[in-house]
Amino acid sequence: MNWLEGLISVQSALRSPYRDVEAIYLRKGVGKRHQWRFNALKKTAVSQNIPVQKKDDAFFEEHASGSSHGGVLAKVGERHFLSLSELLEQDERPFIVMMDGVEDPFNFGQAIRSLYAAGVTGLVVRPRNWTTATAVVARASAGASELIPLAIAETTEDAADYFQSKGLIVACTDKEKAVDLYEVDLTQSMFVLIGGEKRGITRSFLNRAQLRFKIPYKRPFDYALGTTSSAAILAFERMRQLNL
Repeated sequence: MNWLEGLISVQSALRSPYRDVEAIYLRKGVGKRHQWRFNALKKTAVSQNIPVQKKDDAFFEEHASGSSHGGVLAKVGERHFLSLSELLEQDERPFIVMMDGVEDPFNFGQAIRSLYAAGVTGLVVRPRNWTTATAVVARASAGASELIPLAIAETTEDAADYFQSKGLIVACTDKEKAVDLYEVDLTQSMFVLIGGEKRGITRSFLNRAQLRFKIPYKRPFDYALGTTSSAAILAFERMRQLNL
């Protein structure tokens, strides 16, 4: 069992087809100012036949990772992943992102927040990834990690080979031999790899990539943006192009 913390995370899990919610726990003694939110959550849970119980502070101290739970906890099952082929079925022009080498669960969640908000089709992760840090990722993503379609690939190269065989353009962020992001047609079906802050993107993947693009800077600056910033810029530029 895993735990989700906070009203937004739990509400997202109740909306999501990718996670089974086993039980919801509300802290005793919550003031009337917040009670209406609890009542709405309880109503949704009851409609899905999910038990709701009130618990004391000791219960929350035992099961919550911190103090930002706001009096709401949920016991949940493992995250359900799609296959790579099922990920393609989510959109007529799929735009799929893979993040590799992200070393902080908060950054991972923040990046998912931007990708989901901007309408990215889905996310590919490796078997060892930060989705195991359920509570942190859900809070950092404002619940988006519970809602975005996820699939697993053993390696970035495996994912690239599969999506290229299905007609997607394989792309990545890079500084060498790269074109300006704002000159790229992001409305095409595409699989994009965003590397982590320290390791970046492997040479083997760069050799596979059909397209490399870079995010232009206003000032001279030698260092790459972090994963969260890069993901947000990429996703919202695609959304802008789609809305033209």
